[in-house]
Amino acid sequence: MRNLKVVLPLALLAASSAAAFAGPVVLNMSGLQDQEAILNYFNGGLGGNGSGPGPADGIVFSSNSLAVISESQGGTGNFDNNPSGGPIAFFLSGAADTMNVAAGFTTGFSFFYSATEAGSVTVWSGENGTGTELADIALNANTPGAGCPAGDAFGYCEWDSVGVNFSGTAESVNFGGSANLIGFDEITVGSQSAGGGPSPVVPEPSSLFLLGTGLIGFAGSIGRRFARKA
Repeated sequence: MRNLKVVLPLALLAASSAAAFAGPVVLNMSGLQDQEAILNYFNGGLGGNGSGPGPADGIVFSSNSLAVISESQGGTGNFDNNPSGGPIAFFLSGAADTMNVAAGFTTGFSFFYSATEAGSVTVWSGENGTGTELADIALNANTPGAGCPAGDAFGYCEWDSVGVNFSGTAESVNFGGSANLIGFDEITVGSQSAGGGPSPVVPEPSSLFLLGTGLIGFAGSIGRRFARKA
């Protein structure tokens, strides 16, 4: 299989609504198309391919932030077993994608993730990853792992819940890692419990990055990327 290359929109993002943020809010990518830029979808606007309008949560994503649908559901995503059961968020270019909340949010932030290489998530007091760093979460590679179903045909099937509390008001979050090798689900703004669950879970140790002899070839293949060309 060949690596997937996507031409992303070049337009600048519109400003988020200045209305007060009412959290917590769980962001699922349902309603967005395969490999569609998220953009203003969660600001009551449209995704890059015209999907929407989405919920008016006052949240805007950078242009490299994409939704992807699993191959099992007709998309190009090399994943399954994710908590929402629908599309997830990922990025194909740059070192990170960014979520802006112009009205600001407090208390906590959380999400599920799956990754074959280490990444990080950083919470900032200003928009676009500026101001004071309020929280920095290191993410270990975690898939394939113990939570993957027996005989699973997809590369990304282990999803860990991560949550953090912080002091102050945050206006943006950077989701970092290697492009096309990390994905996020049930991004939760205003709570340290991903998806509204009862408690946060710290990232699993790197020992869960189980690449045995039989998986070494698979580990280096394009098939382990999140999005694949049909």
